[in-house]
Amino acid sequence: MPKAVKLFVRYVDVVNRVVGRWVMWLVLVMMGVLLYASIARGFFGTSYIWIIETSQMLLAAYYLLGGGYSLQLGAHVRMDLLYSRWSPLTQARVDTVTSLLVIFYLVMLLVGGISSTVYAIEYNQKNYSSWAPVLWPIKVVMCIGIVLMLLQMIAVFFKDLAAARGQPLAEDLPQGEALEGEGLE
Repeated sequence: MPKAVKLFVRYVDVVNRVVGRWVMWLVLVMMGVLLYASIARGFFGTSYIWIIETSQMLLAAYYLLGGGYSLQLGAHVRMDLLYSRWSPLTQARVDTVTSLLVIFYLVMLLVGGISSTVYAIEYNQKNYSSWAPVLWPIKVVMCIGIVLMLLQMIAVFFKDLAAARGQPLAEDLPQGEALEGEGLE
């Protein structure tokens, strides 16, 4: 693989690893928001209309921004009826084709996300609830998460293509060039 491809894969992996590890903490923030809601309702008899929507937005940010990291780790769901019985070369070839399909899906998702975000910004779109928060911030986060997943999927495609050609990326990198723990397989 060309050096530019190796650098792309390496830096996309680094970015998604950093973002993914920071985004993991959003679960604790969401738990804190929900704990606050429980305490406020249980001890003080008050209820806040913003709590459910805030936790939904935090959850959306969590799984969208962490999607690229999940792809990098291979932590996504895989239908394994035949896959585990195939040779690594066949697996890499099939993964190369399916990677292209996922890239197409993510491009279409990004086009829709950008369109929705532009609409939300232009018209100051608000959620249809009594709290009525503006929606553009979570839609911007949505687009960033989709871009990170798209970049990671392109990196996965290059890894699969290299493996299908019998030249895994990790073996192509000169000694000391691979980032420690980045798993460029």
